[in-house]
Amino acid sequence: MKLDELPETPPQALSRVSLDQFREGMSRLAGAVNIVTTDGPAGRAGFTASAVCSVTAEPPTLLVCVNRSGSVAETFAGNDALCVNTVGPEHQELAMLFGGKTPMEERFARADWHAAATGAPALDGAVVSFDCEVTQRLDVGTHTVLFAEIVGVVTTPGASASAYWGRKFHELKG
Repeated sequence: MKLDELPETPPQALSRVSLDQFREGMSRLAGAVNIVTTDGPAGRAGFTASAVCSVTAEPPTLLVCVNRSGSVAETFAGNDALCVNTVGPEHQELAMLFGGKTPMEERFARADWHAAATGAPALDGAVVSFDCEVTQRLDVGTHTVLFAEIVGVVTTPGASASAYWGRKFHELKG
């Protein structure tokens, strides 16, 4: 059936999904496992996120979503640099630390890092690290969407990546 052959239906109010329906649906959306970091005048912080995606290639830009009630929100709001570190199975424990309530100093002490050109911490051995400057912020619901222009990319050839799906980590062999 073609679009113009569909029966016409009168407009009606759309229902909204429940929080549980949303969470269950999102658990079925596979995503890369990323440790997003920042350092600057507001301090150093990081968190694990799957809410990261490309926006445009010209200029190379990605977006990251930060929960405004999260422990890292103020730090990310006060800094204009971030690094998206996509991780593999060897960093699963680290991803769990950055996704929990572990003190920030302890999170960073568990791995080797170097300062990227922006000053944001880049994870040694990450599948890929995107060093970025934040160019825009947009509040949507409970989160702030950070639009970040990529100024540097470092890859680890042959590395396996991790995906998060069904509330579990899964290895994607390189």
